[in-house]
Amino acid sequence: MTIDEGLAQYSDWAYAATVLVYFLALIGYAVEGAFGQATRKRAEARQLVGAGAPTEVPIGVIEQPRRRTGAERFGRSAAALTVLGALLHLTSLVLRGFATGRAPWGNMFEYGAATMFVAVVGWIVLMRKFDVRRLGAFVMTPVVVLLFLGFTVFYAEAAPVQPALKSYWLVIHVVAAASSSGLLLIPGVISVLYLVRLRHETGKPSAFGARLAPADTLDRVAYQTTVFAFPIYTFGILAGAIWAESAWGRAWGWDPKEVVAFVAWVVYAGYLHSRATAGWRGPRAAMVNIVGFVVILFNTFFINFVVTGLHSYA
Repeated sequence: MTIDEGLAQYSDWAYAATVLVYFLALIGYAVEGAFGQATRKRAEARQLVGAGAPTEVPIGVIEQPRRRTGAERFGRSAAALTVLGALLHLTSLVLRGFATGRAPWGNMFEYGAATMFVAVVGWIVLMRKFDVRRLGAFVMTPVVVLLFLGFTVFYAEAAPVQPALKSYWLVIHVVAAASSSGLLLIPGVISVLYLVRLRHETGKPSAFGARLAPADTLDRVAYQTTVFAFPIYTFGILAGAIWAESAWGRAWGWDPKEVVAFVAWVVYAGYLHSRATAGWRGPRAAMVNIVGFVVILFNTFFINFVVTGLHSYA
């Protein structure tokens, strides 16, 4: 199959622009996270200060909306940049797909790009549903770092996939794996922040913990995102087993990639089961969620590049 070098070049340019825009968004989120709470409190205090100014709005008087602080403007700009970056990100993936004439996730570079795209889209959805925008720096940091590493360390020229990957299961299995892994990045990061915030709320206050969303909100975001991602991850494992049966004549062969993927599945299943039956809604559940994501990262990087197995296509 002929590779369209022009489209491949445009895809790389869109990828580079994506990383730059995400980095600018990260800076905006960081400014809001660092200064947003303090400036908001000062603005509210100024509204209450006055010579005998009433604290309640008189009947018949329309209450004026609170003016946004400078830090909040940075946060809104960061959210807009995130959406712009996601559009560039999608453009990069689509162009790579047209350039190669296949699904654009046939190597580690492309798989990482697809996974981070899902993570960013998931974050955009969560920002609309929950008041968690000021946590954006913590979510965008691993996204920017992994995309940068993808373009510098894991980069692969546009090329046809290996013969073993020429199957429609490349679309089904890898889409499920990349989507679930990208979504699970968010509760992994949020669970770490939850532990910091919980420590702040339980008698060991810190300036960093004070800037985070309430612990209940963080716990709910992590749980609901995991609940959504887990069935997709389960389907990805099942699809991989069906593909393995078709390609290698067995659904399970104790390949390192298969084993670690199953370990991650057990960890997340234990997390959801304990939340549903044992009522774990504290640091123990958060730790289990963090362990699950560490296993996902281990499977994505260490298994692909250090351990030799049937899945060594990176």
